[in-house]
Amino acid sequence: MDIILKYFPELTERQKEQFAALLPLYEEWNAQINVISRKDMEHFYEHHVLHSLAIAKVAQFKPLCEILDVGTGGGFPGVPLSVMYPESHFTLIDSIGKKIKVVSDVIERLGLTNAKAMQIRAEQLDGEFDFVVSRAVTTLPEFVPWVKKKISKSQYHDLHNGILYLKGGDLKNELFTFRQKVKTWDISQWFEEEWFEEKKVIYLPL
Repeated sequence: MDIILKYFPELTERQKEQFAALLPLYEEWNAQINVISRKDMEHFYEHHVLHSLAIAKVAQFKPLCEILDVGTGGGFPGVPLSVMYPESHFTLIDSIGKKIKVVSDVIERLGLTNAKAMQIRAEQLDGEFDFVVSRAVTTLPEFVPWVKKKISKSQYHDLHNGILYLKGGDLKNELFTFRQKVKTWDISQWFEEEWFEEKKVIYLPL
């Protein structure tokens, strides 16, 4: 939890309570369902919570903003972002029912009234969103067709509506198709931990 306060010292007491509650909730669920690898649980706040919050360094979601988290898995980046932006609305989706069961329970027990979880594929979901967020679900050329028709044309953010994607490694070939529009940020410019060295936030306006 200290690592979150290190980079986001302005959290409210409510946000601090919610972030602190995350680890015991996921430990409880992980004992039943392998939502997060056992090895990774040792670095839960760094590898999952803080990594998710890298998006908050790029986009400042405004009140009533609609955000879709595709392939949320155990709830990342959607759950930490829901805590960070309590006045924005988050829809977290995944095709795997047991993962959504976990995420729904975490949302309920944290008291996140601005978030909901659904077992559905992105292609089957109705509605429009200002931003789509995701964490390395697949390659971007495969991901974009799933969501490009779900981006709202109503703009009211400094950042044009589109995709905010967390991924690492050499992305040159993957991003080649979108090279005229895509923008990337190295997460290591904000977070000094070694684990973030090759991690990036990818932004694609749509």
